[in-house]
Amino acid sequence: MDVILKQDVENLGFEFEVVSVKPGYARNFLIPQGKAVIATPKQREELNKTLEARKAEEDKLIADAKEKSAKLEGLEVKIEAKVGAGTKLFGSVNNADLAKALNNAGIEIERKHIRIAGNTIKRLGKSTARIRFHRDVEVEFEFEVIPDQDSIRRAEAAAKAKAEVARMDAERAAAAEKSEESSFKYDNPLLAGQPKSEASVEAETETEVNAEVESADTQPSEGEASEEA
Repeated sequence: MDVILKQDVENLGFEFEVVSVKPGYARNFLIPQGKAVIATPKQREELNKTLEARKAEEDKLIADAKEKSAKLEGLEVKIEAKVGAGTKLFGSVNNADLAKALNNAGIEIERKHIRIAGNTIKRLGKSTARIRFHRDVEVEFEFEVIPDQDSIRRAEAAAKAKAEVARMDAERAAAAEKSEESSFKYDNPLLAGQPKSEASVEAETETEVNAEVESADTQPSEGEASEEA
């Protein structure tokens, strides 16, 4: 059903705008609240007369709207929010938050003239909103939701703690592996029959030779043995 708005309606349109809505929404809310009338041929004719009579005023409104929309070009807006696990927010960001950010940047806009897909944003990252400064002046604007400082500090602390736990686990695993290797080499009977390395053989030979020399030095000669006799 087409209706003519008699005033600005959030997430719907501007005064004097013709919009399509569900019949129930029109009959149960817009029309009883005096926010709209059914867009009959007669009402459309009345609308055209009204717009023609206020053409000068409408031209000024359009010029002002275009001037405001031009300020969005190249403007970067980042909205800080508290973050939970990963990129999920504590709560959400909506058109009121974006309106506040834009007003802080010097661009006057009411929340009811900002449309965000799904109405709310629940994760970090870039999003796009449709901003209407006039029923004939509408632009898409990209902005970004970023973590606030408290969330950044919490994330850094969590990452540091995780890295420390990983380091300690790695050290314990390395120590356990080294202990197992040592125990296997010394206690495994299967290694007893393996051939000795060349270095081991040389070391044992040298030990045996030294032992024989020492034994010979301590044995008395034949002459010494006769004299003692």
